[in-house]
Amino acid sequence: MRFLRSVTAAVAVSCLFPLAASAAPSGADDPARAVPGEVLVGFDGASSAADRARAVARVSATRRSVVSRHAGSAPVDLLSLRAGASNARAIDQLGQDPAVAYAEPNWRVQHAAASNDPFYTQGSLYGMYGDLTTPANAFGSQAGEAWAANHTGSRGVYVGVIDEGIQFTHPDIDANVWTNQFDPVDGIDNDANGYVDDTHGWDFANSDNSIYDGGSRGSLDTHGTHVTGTIGAEGGNATGVAGVNWAVSAISGKFLGRRGGAISDAIRSVDYFTDLKTRHAMNIVATNNSWGGGGFSQALLDAITRGAKQNILFIAAAGNSGTNNDSTASYPSNYNTTAGAGYDAVIAVAAIDSNGSLASFSQYGATTVDLGAPGVNINSTLPVNKYGAYSGTSMATPHVTGAAALYASTHAGSTASQIRSAILTSVLPTPSLTGKTVTGGRLNAGGF
Repeated sequence: MRFLRSVTAAVAVSCLFPLAASAAPSGADDPARAVPGEVLVGFDGASSAADRARAVARVSATRRSVVSRHAGSAPVDLLSLRAGASNARAIDQLGQDPAVAYAEPNWRVQHAAASNDPFYTQGSLYGMYGDLTTPANAFGSQAGEAWAANHTGSRGVYVGVIDEGIQFTHPDIDANVWTNQFDPVDGIDNDANGYVDDTHGWDFANSDNSIYDGGSRGSLDTHGTHVTGTIGAEGGNATGVAGVNWAVSAISGKFLGRRGGAISDAIRSVDYFTDLKTRHAMNIVATNNSWGGGGFSQALLDAITRGAKQNILFIAAAGNSGTNNDSTASYPSNYNTTAGAGYDAVIAVAAIDSNGSLASFSQYGATTVDLGAPGVNINSTLPVNKYGAYSGTSMATPHVTGAAALYASTHAGSTASQIRSAILTSVLPTPSLTGKTVTGGRLNAGGF
């Protein structure tokens, strides 16, 4: 997977699984698009352990790990193929086994920032402005107008940042990064969720609790830290920037590294937040997903749907190739949970600039991309204790995630469907988005 910062178009396949009589997805053997020698397999829910073992043996594979075991969803395993084996051939062979509901590549994805622009002067945050703020910009998120009404967020509202990690010690976000009271640091998995000492979240890429590796691994975790600052940099502290929420609790679901990340780790991250909400009754309202790439994944859609059933929105970057998502699907923003959850928990976000124009890089779609938000030259937090400006649908997406959290802070007990409706029905009509997005409008965080 890749961020939407240095991105190529996420080209999706049109076929749907199961794969009983279908070819493997295009790109299954392309190492830039899928992890070589790894295949995700969703087994039929009625299959026995012996049935599953037979299917795995059919392609001379070994089970690398269990990705998902959830009632009502296909059990999902990550298989390691023998050296030199073709992903596509293994997918075709697995699709012929009656125990297999679907088989698919372990797609790579990356984050969604299109470019790294020169730093803004501190305080130049048009993305937070509104037409009545000082300074004003009608094409900002209107968050400043919400603040003027004393709506600045709440640490009782939680969001998941599925991305790179977060510099949780940054002085402008440290108070707004979650600390896990259910699992104190003692080397024991106190809450029995399978993650020992997940203090601020979990690093699914490296299978440890260190959500920030920037100090030891070069420039890692810049993207996740930037995204987090837009959602919830501390406001009113006379320091740096302010996020859409001055107070919020951000949790890291780190799965992206320098070379992107794997769908299997994205699935684990999505399920991690669903489990936190169900296990601890935490008010997790949304996850931010500023990444994309690879193709359709039934396993990931199932995980997003499980979250949707627990009232967790999945807010996703539309992509940065400047293409139409209606004609060429881009994942994960093109997923729709209506069939499984009864409503669509996915909100797809395009990027606009400070003049209200659709960004040249932004993907769009009259039926598949929901709204626009500021995504060009967005200033936010960066390691180590710094600030900088990025552009991309990656930067537009956290404005919307922040708005979801802001709405939840003033509308206790709202369902995910209600929050989604509030965001989409309050948009401000925008000519550049007419016929390019479902709503034809831009985010209005001050309109709730």
